[in-house]
Amino acid sequence: MVGPGRPLFVLFGSSIVQFSFSNEGWGAILAHTYARKADVILRGYAGWNSRRALEVVKEVFPEDGGVQPSLVIVYFGGNDSIEPHPSGLGPHVPLPEYVDNMRKIAMHLKGLSGKTRVMFLSTPPVNDEQIRITGRTNEGGRVYSEACLKLCQELGIKCVDLWTAVQQRDDWMTTCFTDGIHFSSEGSKLVAKEILKAIEEADWEPSLSSNSMPIEFCNDSIYDHVSKDGNLASLFVLSKN
Repeated sequence: MVGPGRPLFVLFGSSIVQFSFSNEGWGAILAHTYARKADVILRGYAGWNSRRALEVVKEVFPEDGGVQPSLVIVYFGGNDSIEPHPSGLGPHVPLPEYVDNMRKIAMHLKGLSGKTRVMFLSTPPVNDEQIRITGRTNEGGRVYSEACLKLCQELGIKCVDLWTAVQQRDDWMTTCFTDGIHFSSEGSKLVAKEILKAIEEADWEPSLSSNSMPIEFCNDSIYDHVSKDGNLASLFVLSKN
């Protein structure tokens, strides 16, 4: 455990999560937003589907873990939505099984502690004209996104509707992706904005909004930098101005 009891935020998902700290990604934006307030931990696995995630969720999030996360943000669905391959191989997971897998993942995470909050990200849109992955379509993503939203409503957990949110931007097809699937810096700004908005609106106690959380080691010190007016000011305070 690093630091005196900082809340722990864990990002759990496929490549949308694994790559979220690169290319000015949304994970990096969250880590910056919660600097000195919470630790943002990456548990992303490119290419994974909900079936594989369910197989290891108890290893990634053990029930007897010494410190349980305050928030787990989960994304699976894009790979599940890929059309089935004739061989039976590949990432496709039938919609009913996807929903059941995600339900089991949610219930395990919710059971970690009384203060562990869970948020799902729905399957985002893709640019059909840009992607090179056979069998993955924007329409398929819509179906899995809607199923995720419905499940979250049933379970009473937060869900960010990425499929709808991204497409609210007129130029989303040309600005939000690096390859038609994975987010560009502009796409990540949108994702981070939606996540932070959802956290802000949640009625969680205690609140996990950055504005409501204490700053670690924020007491004044004689070692703080001296501002132009001759007063002491920490770098953290200066960086916010």
